[in-house]
Amino acid sequence: MIGPSAGPLRILHLEDSDLDAELIEAELDNLGHPFVIERVMTRDAFAATALPGRHDLILADYVLPTFDGVSALGIAREQCPDIPFIFCSGTLGEEVAVEALKNGATDYVTKQRLDRMARTVVRALTEARGRTDRRAAETALQALNETLEARIAERTRELAEANAELKREIGERERVEDALRLNQRLEAVGQLTSGVAHDFNNLLTVISGNIEFLERAVADDRSKRRLAMMKGAADRGARLTAQLLAFSRRQRLEPTPVGLNDTVASMRDLLQSSIGGAVQIETTLQADLWPALVDATQIELVILNLAINARDAMAVGGRLTIETANVIVTGAPSRPEQPQPGEYVMVAVSDTGTGMRPEVLARVFEPFFTTKEVGKGSGLGLAQVFGFVKQSGGGIRIDTTLGEGTSIKVYLPRIEGEPAATAKAAPIDCTRTHPPGGRPTLLVVDDDAEVREVTVTRLSEAGHEVREAASGLQALASLEADPCVDLVVLDFAMPGMNGAEAALEIRKRWPAMPVLFVTGFADTTALTQAGAHGADAVVLKPYRDGELERKVAFALTERPALGLRLVSDRGGMP
Repeated sequence: MIGPSAGPLRILHLEDSDLDAELIEAELDNLGHPFVIERVMTRDAFAATALPGRHDLILADYVLPTFDGVSALGIAREQCPDIPFIFCSGTLGEEVAVEALKNGATDYVTKQRLDRMARTVVRALTEARGRTDRRAAETALQALNETLEARIAERTRELAEANAELKREIGERERVEDALRLNQRLEAVGQLTSGVAHDFNNLLTVISGNIEFLERAVADDRSKRRLAMMKGAADRGARLTAQLLAFSRRQRLEPTPVGLNDTVASMRDLLQSSIGGAVQIETTLQADLWPALVDATQIELVILNLAINARDAMAVGGRLTIETANVIVTGAPSRPEQPQPGEYVMVAVSDTGTGMRPEVLARVFEPFFTTKEVGKGSGLGLAQVFGFVKQSGGGIRIDTTLGEGTSIKVYLPRIEGEPAATAKAAPIDCTRTHPPGGRPTLLVVDDDAEVREVTVTRLSEAGHEVREAASGLQALASLEADPCVDLVVLDFAMPGMNGAEAALEIRKRWPAMPVLFVTGFADTTALTQAGAHGADAVVLKPYRDGELERKVAFALTERPALGLRLVSDRGGMP
C-alpha cells in the first residue's frame, strides 16, 4: 500500500507545461497503484488546494511564468506541512536542489531523469508514513504516560487513604485496648480494694466493739488512755476504708436533686480561703442549669478537693475557673472514667497550672498514686472523685496541656424538673447521743500523726472523748457525719485546707461550735484574722505543762458565752 489508505493516491501537481504534465503522469503509471492528479498553475489555485488531508503528495515545478516553486514550498509548509513535497523541474541545479531540501522539500527529480520518479515518490510516501506513524506512536505514548501518571496518582491516593484508614483503625484498636486494660486494672484494683475494705471494716468492728466493752470494765487511767489511743487508731482505719470504698464505688450515697449553681455560689468564700488570695477565682454558671441527682455533701467535697488540687498545680498565683453547663454527650467514651452517651449536668474546675504529663494522666485515678511530696498527698483524692462520680452514674473528662493547665470536667446525671436548691442538713438533737453530764467530745485536727497522737493522748487522759481528723476535709466529713462535738482543736498549718480555711467553713455550717487553735508559729495578725481572739484561743507548740488541758477546759466552760470561737494555725501568741 503506497498511500495512507487503500484508495487512489491523491496528487497535487503544480505545472504550467501540458507536455511535462503528460510525461510525469506516464512515469507515475510505473507506481503500480492508482492515482488521481489535481493540476494547478497559479499561486491562488495552489494556495486554495494545498490543504491538510486533501492530498497525499505534492509535485511542483521550480520555475513558472507567474509563480515559483520556492513560494509554493513556503505555502505548503505553512498550510499542510505533513504532505511530502517533491520538486520536478528541468532547470533545478544541484545547489538549488540542496537549498530546497534545506527549506523543507522532501526530494527532487529532474525532468531529464523522470525514470527516477516512481522510486522517489515511493520513498517520499514511505518516509511520510514513517513520520506519521512515529507521531502517532509518540502521541499514543504521551497519552499513555499521562494516563499512567493519572492512574499512578489515583492508585497512590487510594493506597494513602487505605494506609490512613488502616492507621486510624490500628490507633482506634490500640486506644480501645488501652482503655480496656485501664478499665480492667481499675476494676481489679477496685475489687481488691472493696474486699480489703470490707474485711478491714469487719476487723475494725470487732476492735471498736471490744474497746467499748473494755472501756466500761477498765478503771485505771493508764488503761483508759491506751484504750482511747486504740479507739483513735480504729477511727482512722474506718476513715481510710471509707476512702477506699469511695474508689471502689461501695460507699453509701444519698442522691437528691441539687442545683449546682447554688452549690458553687455557696462555696465561693470557702474556695477562696482554701486556695489563697493569690489565686483568682472565676465562675461561669449556666442560667438554666438542669438539677443534678447527686449526694449534696459529697459533691461539695469533690469540688473542694478539685479546687485544692488545682491550687497545688499552680506555683504562684494563677486563675481557677469553675463552670457549670448542661451537656449532651454523644460519643462513646475512650477512657473508663469518661461518661456514657446521655444528658448530664457538668461542673468543671480548671486551672492555669503545670498540666499533666501523659504518664501521669494514665494513672491519675489509681488509688495511692500521687505526684506530690511525701506527706503532702495520700493519692486517694482523685480516686475518691472517680469512685463517687461513677457510682453516681456520671463520668469525668480531663483536658490537660503541659505548661498551660488542666480542666477536670465532672458529669453528673440530670433529673427532669426545675433546678433545686442545695439541700440543707436537718437539725440534729445532740442530747440524744451526748446527754448532759457526759464526757465532752473533742475533734482533734492535725496532719502530723505523731503530734496528733500526743494531743489525743493528753486530752483523753484529761477525761475527754476524742475524735481525730488528719486534714480539714476529713474534719468537715467527720462533722457532717456527726456534728455533736463540744470543741474543735484545730492545727493551723496543714497542707490542702489549712486551719483558717477549715475554721471558716465550720463557722458557716455550725456557728455555735467553738474552735481552739494549735500552732507552732507566733503570727498574731494571722491568728486574729482567722478568728482567734485572746490568749486563751491559742495553744502553742510544744505544749507547756497543763496549757493544752487548761485552755480546752476554759473553752468548754465558756462555750455558751463564746458561741463560736475560731482559731487558726498560722501564728501563735506568747
